[in-house]
Amino acid sequence: MRDQADYLSLSPPRDVIEFPTDPILDVNGWDLLKALRLLLKGNAVVIEWLTSPIVYAGDAAFRDEALALAHKVARPDAVARHYLHLGRRQRRVHFNDERTIAPKKIFYALRPAIALRWLRLHPGRAVAPMHFPTLVAESDLDREIVAIVEDLLARKAVTRELGRGSLPPPIGALIDSEFAIADDLWPARGTQQSDADRQAADALFRRWVLR
Repeated sequence: MRDQADYLSLSPPRDVIEFPTDPILDVNGWDLLKALRLLLKGNAVVIEWLTSPIVYAGDAAFRDEALALAHKVARPDAVARHYLHLGRRQRRVHFNDERTIAPKKIFYALRPAIALRWLRLHPGRAVAPMHFPTLVAESDLDREIVAIVEDLLARKAVTRELGRGSLPPPIGALIDSEFAIADDLWPARGTQQSDADRQAADALFRRWVLR
C-alpha cells in the first residue's frame, strides 16, 4: 500500500514491486490497487499468494479480509481462463516438442491442469487449494497419476536439480485432456464484474489505505 498522497497524485508511482537483483530472494508483487483490479478480472495469482502454505511475513488481518473478498468476487470461469492460458503457455514453452525435459518444469503445466480439474469438480468455487498435495487429493485423480506426482514431489523435496527426462505419458495425457475440457467448459468471453463486487473491493481498498 502506498501513502494516501500517492493515490491522489497525477504521477502515481509504479504499481509493480520487484527486487530482481537480490542474491537470495526473488521478490515480486503488486501494489494493492493493482492486485485488487486483477483479482476482479480473475487473476489467480492473487488468490495463490493469499492461500500460500508458506508465509515469511504477513498481516493476518489483511490476509483474512482479502481472502474473504477473493471468495466473494472471484468467478470460476475467469479463474479457469487464467489457468488455461497460463498452462498452455507453459506447456508450449517448456516441453511441447522436446524429447527430454527438466522434471520440475512439468509442474508449470501440471498445476494449472489439476487446478482446472478441481474447478470443474467443485462447481461454483473459484479458490482452488494452493497446497499442491491438497489440490491433488481433492481432484479425484487416477492412482497412476497420483503415484507419478508423489514420486516427482518426493524427488523435488530432496533436490531442486532433477536432471532431465521424458514426460510421463499419463501426465501429458492428463494435461492435454484438462486443457481441452476447460476450453469447452469455459469459453473465452469478456470480463463482467458486478457493481457489488467492485464496491466490496473498493471498500477493502479504502479501509486499508486510510489506515
